[in-house]
Amino acid sequence: MGQASAMLDTYPADLGRIDRQALAACIEACFDCAQTCTACADACLSEDAVTELVRCIRTNLDCADICATTGRVLSRHTGYDANLTRAQLLACVQACKSCADECDRHAGMHEHCRVCAEACRRCQRACDELMSKLG
Repeated sequence: MGQASAMLDTYPADLGRIDRQALAACIEACFDCAQTCTACADACLSEDAVTELVRCIRTNLDCADICATTGRVLSRHTGYDANLTRAQLLACVQACKSCADECDRHAGMHEHCRVCAEACRRCQRACDELMSKLG
C-alpha cells in the first residue's frame, strides 16, 4: 500500500462512492510523473544538443507542474468540487499526452525521454481510469 492509500484510509469523513484504489493510483501516478518530467527536463538541459530539446524541456516542465497540481487537488477531499476535479483531470490527461508525444520524438536518442514518455502514459491512463469512475 502506498502513502496515498494510507492517507485515504485515515480520512475521518466519508469519501462517498469514490473508488479509493483508483484515486490512490491516480494520486501516486501524478506525483511520479511530476518527478519524472522534472528529471527529464534537467537531463535534457545536460545534453549537448540542448537547443533541439527546448520544446521537450518546456513540455516536461508544464506537465510536471500540472501533474503535481493534480496530485494535490486529488489529495484534498473537504469541500470536494466534482466539476473542478474533472477539469483538472482533463488538463492532466492533455499535459501527459503532449509530453509523452514530445518525449517519444527524442526517445531513440535519449533514454530519459523514453522513461518520461512511459511515466506520462501511465499517468494519463490513471487519470482516464479515475474519470471513468467519477460518473
